[in-house]
Amino acid sequence: MTRVATNANYQSALLSLMNAQNRAQQAQERIDSGKIATDMSGYGRGAEQLTSLTSTQARLDGFIATGETVAARLSAQDLAMSRIAEGGTGAREAIATSLAAGRIDNLMTELGLHYQTVQGGLNAQHQGGYLFAGGQSDVAPATAATMTDLAAAPSAASTFANDALKQKSRIDEKTTVETGFLANELGGPLTDVFRNIQAFQNGTPVTVNGVTYTPTGPGTLTGQPDANISAFLTAQMGELDKANEGLTNQNAKNGLIENHVGSALDAQEGKKNALEKMMQDKFGYDPAQAITDLQMAQVAIEASAQIINSLKNSSLLNLLR
Repeated sequence: MTRVATNANYQSALLSLMNAQNRAQQAQERIDSGKIATDMSGYGRGAEQLTSLTSTQARLDGFIATGETVAARLSAQDLAMSRIAEGGTGAREAIATSLAAGRIDNLMTELGLHYQTVQGGLNAQHQGGYLFAGGQSDVAPATAATMTDLAAAPSAASTFANDALKQKSRIDEKTTVETGFLANELGGPLTDVFRNIQAFQNGTPVTVNGVTYTPTGPGTLTGQPDANISAFLTAQMGELDKANEGLTNQNAKNGLIENHVGSALDAQEGKKNALEKMMQDKFGYDPAQAITDLQMAQVAIEASAQIINSLKNSSLLNLLR
């Protein structure tokens, strides 16, 4: 006669129940994560390759984050440069219109407004810092608030507080791009013109391209311009043309860098997508398979529970009663 110990049956049924619960938990974790395991030990021999791919993925994520930040800054710089250019072309048009009309009564007021536009572009901010201040982004680079302040300064160059450090950004493994611009390089030529015009208005002789223009006194730029004033303003229009052309070139350079960064971002995104597919193919887990495993584990749990329940009623003590 074969003896069957109730305790041994209980132990076997409980072990089956625990195993089924572990399989159910593992299947649920795979459904939630889409991965075979939640730690490296679960990947066995593939752990080393997964570590390498994960490291590559982290570098790509870093380059993408940097690229997005740089792209946003370049876009802000484009808007700021456009504003500076708006002030420069507006000043040139104001002078041309006044000379064509034969009256310059409101010219200084118009130029003052255009200078404010230039100042606004030079002191543009992005994410709490001044775009064109160089390394000291917490200091406004263009310090002369008005044309009067500009003319009172020792020179146009003295009104710029930026340093010479241009921002550089590493957008991939081998490429570092200079993405920063400086206020004195962008606005220096324009500022010289505004300063000369204000100095002439104040009664100070101004030399342009070797030619000295002498005003009759303070407040010269009003009423009907004489030949000397017309010649001076015409010369200033020529200087504005040069300054505006230089600014256009700088803006175009910013656009080229923006396109380059955008292309690098697209490439990094493509690499990331390809890497994620590779990792999914090698180390991912089929959701359908995970659901099937979960269902099978749940069936095993129910079966083990039923066995345990039936063992309660098959005890020798119940027969003795």
